[in-house]
Amino acid sequence: MLKNVLVTGGAGYIGGTVSIMLRDAGYRVTVLDNLSHARREAVPEGVEFVEADVADRPRVEKLLRELQPDGVLHFAALIEAGESMVKPEIYFRNNTASTLSLLEAMHATGVKRFVFSSTAAVYGEPDATPIPETAKLQPTNAYGESKLLVEQMLSWFHRIHGLKVATLRYFNVAGALDKRGEQHEPETHLIPLILDAALGKRKSIYMYGDDYDTPDGTCIRDYIHVRDLADAHILALENLDQHGKILVNLGNGQGFSVKEVIESARRVTGAPIPAEMKERRPGDPARLVASSDRAREILGWVPKHPELDDILASAWKWHQLRFGA
Repeated sequence: MLKNVLVTGGAGYIGGTVSIMLRDAGYRVTVLDNLSHARREAVPEGVEFVEADVADRPRVEKLLRELQPDGVLHFAALIEAGESMVKPEIYFRNNTASTLSLLEAMHATGVKRFVFSSTAAVYGEPDATPIPETAKLQPTNAYGESKLLVEQMLSWFHRIHGLKVATLRYFNVAGALDKRGEQHEPETHLIPLILDAALGKRKSIYMYGDDYDTPDGTCIRDYIHVRDLADAHILALENLDQHGKILVNLGNGQGFSVKEVIESARRVTGAPIPAEMKERRPGDPARLVASSDRAREILGWVPKHPELDDILASAWKWHQLRFGA
């Protein structure tokens, strides 16, 4: 039975949530994080912690020899698509090359299970939605390309070295556990920005374009509760021996528009949340929604928190706790 895992990027929002849920499920969890975008106090309680970079091949290989983990769950990455179009080199260095170093260390030490936190950005602007796993892979930014290159490496490691690989693609993650939620510095994600406005920490929230081909004219995006996302990663790990190679999208299967997200936040918080309309941003597709039928079929995964108000309510509770509101 799998009970010993290494989680890279486990001080972050998603990696930390997965680490907590693995810990609570009885796993021995070791977190590896370089703390470049997280703080030491963000490492979950009750897990072992190693401050190191996944690109440090000797350090990672030594750690893997000591731990002999049943598997590695890989979340360590840079995630800002906009930044990747200004500094593509740091995305290919941190997301692609560093992952290769990690895979080399795993191969050298005989660790055979790998769960990869990928992104639906590998699809770029899709021809149709909901997006199936068979859709064209045509990233429109260096972030998506850096993740797609990792996926391609994983296919070859599976084929040649027998690495058991689960690749999970998803769009927007939101919501919180009781004591852990979403925060980035600087903050660019819609829901935390909206909740900042609800707390009066920013004057208003911006909407970029209201003339898209959607029911209310604003962009539609897929949102998934971080707890459901964590469940999927754990299920992927536990199903690797049966399937050997897993590739699935994760999402609600329905999308929510920018206006719907703001209205949900107004209901949940009771705050007016002023919103201002701005010009469209270049390259923003009208609708991005992932089909998760395959995840339901292969993993038996069913989102337990699909309602937008429920996702926002958990995020709001965390946001208030974070700022002492």
